[in-house]
Amino acid sequence: MEFDEKDLRYLKLLAKQYPSIPDAATEIINLTASLQLPKGTEHFVSDIHGEYEAFLHVLRNASGSLRRKIEEHFANTLVEREKRNLSTLIYYPEQKLPLILKSLKADRNEWYRVTFFRLIKLARVVSSKYSRATVRQAMPDAFAYIMDELLHEQESISNRQAYYDAIIEAIISTGRARAFIIAMAHLIQRLAIAHLHIIGDVYDRGPGAHIIMDTLLDYHSLDFQWGNHDIVWMGAAAGSGACMASVLRVSLRYANMQTLEDGYGISVLPLATFALDVYGDDPCEQFQPKLSGPEEYTENEIMLLARMQKAIAIIQFKLEGQVIQRRPEYKMADRLLLDKIDFEKGTVCLGDREYPLNDTHFPTIDPADPYRLTHAEQAVVEKLLLAFANSEKLQQHVRFLYAKGGMYLTYNGNLLYHGCLLMNPDGTFKTVGVTGRPLSGRAFLDSVERLARRAYFATDPEQKQAGLDMMWYLWSGADSPLFGKDKMATFERYFIDARETHHESKDPYYALRDREDVCRAILEEFDLDPDSGHIVNGHVPVKVKTGESPVKANGKLLVIDGGFAKAYQSKTGIAGYSLIYNSYGFLLAAHLPFASTQKAIEEGLDLHSETEILERNTRRIWVKDTDRGRERQRRIDDLQQLLRAYRAGLIKEST
Repeated sequence: MEFDEKDLRYLKLLAKQYPSIPDAATEIINLTASLQLPKGTEHFVSDIHGEYEAFLHVLRNASGSLRRKIEEHFANTLVEREKRNLSTLIYYPEQKLPLILKSLKADRNEWYRVTFFRLIKLARVVSSKYSRATVRQAMPDAFAYIMDELLHEQESISNRQAYYDAIIEAIISTGRARAFIIAMAHLIQRLAIAHLHIIGDVYDRGPGAHIIMDTLLDYHSLDFQWGNHDIVWMGAAAGSGACMASVLRVSLRYANMQTLEDGYGISVLPLATFALDVYGDDPCEQFQPKLSGPEEYTENEIMLLARMQKAIAIIQFKLEGQVIQRRPEYKMADRLLLDKIDFEKGTVCLGDREYPLNDTHFPTIDPADPYRLTHAEQAVVEKLLLAFANSEKLQQHVRFLYAKGGMYLTYNGNLLYHGCLLMNPDGTFKTVGVTGRPLSGRAFLDSVERLARRAYFATDPEQKQAGLDMMWYLWSGADSPLFGKDKMATFERYFIDARETHHESKDPYYALRDREDVCRAILEEFDLDPDSGHIVNGHVPVKVKTGESPVKANGKLLVIDGGFAKAYQSKTGIAGYSLIYNSYGFLLAAHLPFASTQKAIEEGLDLHSETEILERNTRRIWVKDTDRGRERQRRIDDLQQLLRAYRAGLIKEST
């Protein structure tokens, strides 16, 4: 067989990793065998919005699938209380184990033996889709050898029974039983989910976005599709003043300062000092925070939050106006409202109509130059931007979002994105020129993603500024595929009582996504098979309580925003969705509200989930049918070429 120079250069590089014929052959054997395993289970979660307790529980119980496996494999041997205790032990081993041992009336060592047996049995079930090497890699070093032996116990061979019994007795006698149970519980959790997809919006509303991000940093296998609430935090971390002001305003509006202050160590003292100085006598009636959590605030604290919110809102409107004036291609001149205020009459013009303002106290706005920051406002902005830039944890999280995330993803024949594809009312892709040239569909998403990356990584000031402005546009722009509305009516909601001014029209996509022909066209736009492919979408909560279904277009599109955020649950009627894609097909888990981690541990209260089979495959899906399987097959083909080169004498083995 002939090899050209380019092929030989590549094969010589490959030979550094596999320096001999046995090395290459062994890897071919391993990869070929792995193609015949069942496809790993993918989990999809969207719009978590800082609700870390519910999200972490969904990860720990694998969207309810671990409890279902316990029901299936221990249905006739355990009573309900024992099943509940076993489930909670697996979800929260460090916290639950001491409670069980404290209340234990039976012999402790015997309880250890029984629990070992149950955990090992369940671990065998969840590990069955993986190669032995993969399972071994997931084990903690301290117990890897022991776990490997017990998980692959040959029960039918009687002369090995004493060996296995000796392992278990040694674990107990050496005082390692607790540590072993904890390690087994984490292994079961780890193997229950092969890959995690986050379809956007970790941030805002709830108090623990930083806790969620810390968890994702250490997660074994995941990807991330950016949501509009993620992109505004990313823009703030990259240096966009408009994004930073939006982050602060939303945090203050929902009295949610935990992520900013406790999570990222960002002090809002400069803003508080400025607000008290400038708005100290302002009642700020339109800026009262929306209190929904258990936190208790004094009257003075609530007033401070309101004054800070008004201060940053005015700064936000000014900074946004500067972006709009700097970027005429955004075509957002209709959102320049500060210069439409008649300060004497106390009115504002929207289009050809004039509306009275419910608040006319604007001490920092110069009618002659309304979008210019005062010296004091400029100083506040500079201090806050520096605080965002110097937050080590925030910067770590944002780099992770850039490394693992993007505007969309095609994975195993399915298309994942948070918001929408911009569309015309007739179902064709809308052409948009905000990136400098007219683009539509997939090309437009690719273009805005490149600009979003420049916001953080570009060193050229002009390119970086273009990227920073795009980050703000993706948060609130009229043609943002992450926002999906014609405007963000923040000014109107604060300052105009007439509710018709508050309306934000959705992109035609949200009506068209019910049509199968439109969804098939979207899949084809991304080179996916419209017969087998699906679109997984988030962003707009599904109003289950009014009868809305998350399944659109005859099953082609699945909306998985079910309301993790407590602020949305009154509208949706549930507390979030998880989509599960295993080797047999798609399942949708609808979750009811989660009480608390403490109750889950102490009372064994699980997150109740109703699971619906959306689609069952006519044949089981194997690793060879997946993207990863196709990558492995390409690797096998390359290694076969390397073997031929070795045997043809073109490359020399090294030992």
